[in-house]
Amino acid sequence: MDVSADTCAPSRLEVQWHDIDWVSAHRMVRRLQERIVKATRESRWGKVKALQYLLTHSLSAKAIAVRRVTENTGKKTPGVDGVIWSLPAQKTAALKMLKHRGYHPKPLRRIHIPKSNGKLRPLGIPTMRDRAMQALHLLALDPIAETTADPNSYGFRPGRSTTDARAMVFRCLCSEDSAQWVLEGDIKGCFDNISHDWMLGNVPMNKQILRKWLKCGFMEQGAFFDTESGTPQGGIISPVLANMVLDGLEGRIHGKFPRKIRVNEPEISLKVNVVRYADDFIITARSKELAERILPIVQDFIAERGLELSQEKTKITHIDQGFDFLGWNVRKYDGTLLIKPAKKNVKNFLDKVRGIIKASKTATAEWMIDKLNPVISGWSRYHRNAVASQTFNRADNEIWKCLWRWALRRHSNKRRPWIKDKYFARIGERNWVFNTGEVAGGKNTQGDRKVLKQAVEVKIDHHYVKVQAEANFYDPAWDKYFGKRITARMEQTVAGLKRIAALWSRQEGRCLTCGELITEETGWHVHHVFGRLVPNANALSKLQLLHPNCHMQTHFRKTLS
Repeated sequence: MDVSADTCAPSRLEVQWHDIDWVSAHRMVRRLQERIVKATRESRWGKVKALQYLLTHSLSAKAIAVRRVTENTGKKTPGVDGVIWSLPAQKTAALKMLKHRGYHPKPLRRIHIPKSNGKLRPLGIPTMRDRAMQALHLLALDPIAETTADPNSYGFRPGRSTTDARAMVFRCLCSEDSAQWVLEGDIKGCFDNISHDWMLGNVPMNKQILRKWLKCGFMEQGAFFDTESGTPQGGIISPVLANMVLDGLEGRIHGKFPRKIRVNEPEISLKVNVVRYADDFIITARSKELAERILPIVQDFIAERGLELSQEKTKITHIDQGFDFLGWNVRKYDGTLLIKPAKKNVKNFLDKVRGIIKASKTATAEWMIDKLNPVISGWSRYHRNAVASQTFNRADNEIWKCLWRWALRRHSNKRRPWIKDKYFARIGERNWVFNTGEVAGGKNTQGDRKVLKQAVEVKIDHHYVKVQAEANFYDPAWDKYFGKRITARMEQTVAGLKRIAALWSRQEGRCLTCGELITEETGWHVHHVFGRLVPNANALSKLQLLHPNCHMQTHFRKTLS
């Protein structure tokens, strides 16, 4: 049955997972989200609540919520019940489980992951059902969060990224007459210490559901622990809740210290700017004394929410001394602002690469390349808008040294020229390129061999355009604007994948099944329209680019026809 037959009513319909009309589902949810944005701007909170109820009880929203938690990176990670939803029948049954009446979330499964400073970060993993319920209510909460967000908050917001935060930092500090002092802020245990009372009194969503999530507790080593404060890291809705807790900081500071003040004539600019990414933020100021006056305002603001600043990470720094922010080092050299990869970030990257290589003493070159390429590519693309050319060269050199030592250990009874010919070759302008050796070394063509990526292959681009501060992802007036930005970003992502790039361009960036944008976050599969066994099955005219779920749905429908 077509899901669009009753999209806004409670989900009492019998619908099979692969029968869902995703085009209609996305259109209905988007329409309600746009209405929530309009009602929020008009401060019609009764209307907002009614629209949220309509959205969270609709079959379309429930289907999109289930699809999200069964396609993201944590889809194979179970909660305390050990259940995952991988089969279409399980996803169909999940639609009926997303009921508000009688809903009681299960405790989180607590695990710990290492942080860059050597400490452990606690993560709380909800069950699949609880994740889907969070994704469902996030569909109704995120439009409000976007409408009320601070203009220069960039973390965990659609259409925004760390690169936008970096671009704003550059804009605030690059000029000769820019602010000279920076207050570096870091909130101590932000996710773990947010006041439950504050969230229940200020977050505009179903209070009963929110209270159950906040008080559900967690399981660790077989023991149950209550949660009296905080929103656990690991939940889908947690980043948005944390953002809403910290929204208002920028307005509070500018209320006390406006950008310009009139002292006789002319106006004096205080150069106060706030740039925040999740719980990391910086505040620029004209003088050190002004930064010291801003600090108590920040402390009072977050104390109202049960939080406090980290003493070791919160400090006031002159721009000539420089500071680290989001993996970059920001510093002026003889009056010129340069944003480079931070030394700590580079060290963590190389330590990760060395760890992979040292743990793979008996691995094949092909396995090594498959493990290292995503790490190298992801790190270098993160820094492609910074001053990173020299850093990329140094990183590539260190990786080569590690691989050469690995090859020598692996073939300790072979001469070095033999090892070089087996694992390293000249390809184009590149020499000593680590590869699988499937084509004889010394050739100038890549052939069928797998080749290790190099950081220097990523083109440095200093012309990134920051997202406009007032842009709202859920406002239809900004659809074209975000569409162009997503297109530009995706073009960079698929630049080295000729077949994917051609398909993506031909389809104007959209999945031919659901009509939604194909992005790096959604992922994609190449669909063979006439199967893999027909002549020229890989010709572009016989291929389509689809979302993973849409790809499965297409094959399911073909088996029924």
